[in-house]
Amino acid sequence: MVNRWLLTSTVPTLIPRIIVGLVFLSEGIQKFTFADSVGAGRFAKIGFENAEFWAGFTGCFEIVCGLLVLFGLFTRLAALPLLVVMIVAFITTKYPTLVKQGFFPMAHEYRTDFAMTLLLLMLVRYGGGRLSLDHRWFGDKQ
Repeated sequence: MVNRWLLTSTVPTLIPRIIVGLVFLSEGIQKFTFADSVGAGRFAKIGFENAEFWAGFTGCFEIVCGLLVLFGLFTRLAALPLLVVMIVAFITTKYPTLVKQGFFPMAHEYRTDFAMTLLLLMLVRYGGGRLSLDHRWFGDKQ
């Protein structure tokens, strides 16, 4: 039983799914609870018009999609909007650093975002895994 569990893709998918889900869930909640530093204030600082709207919109997507990824429900579909969030975050916050300060300062700032992006790409490719609601409800037809 233990060997079969170790040979499946359960663990490699479960742990990243939990990490991604919790990170985006907490980031989404922070957009509302710490609006000045992480939410609308941050969006205004990086140049978004209608910062309150975009912070709320992004926060809602991060909360909902983070929960879906966490529980492994519609994992592939839920990971896609989070990839868009990561792309927009790179363009609006990391690309200016690349242009002004060079590659290594940008790489330093982008390291966790890059890891999250890779985990999201993995979830889009492999889905929620065997220990997910996707697998329980839909079987191997993900």
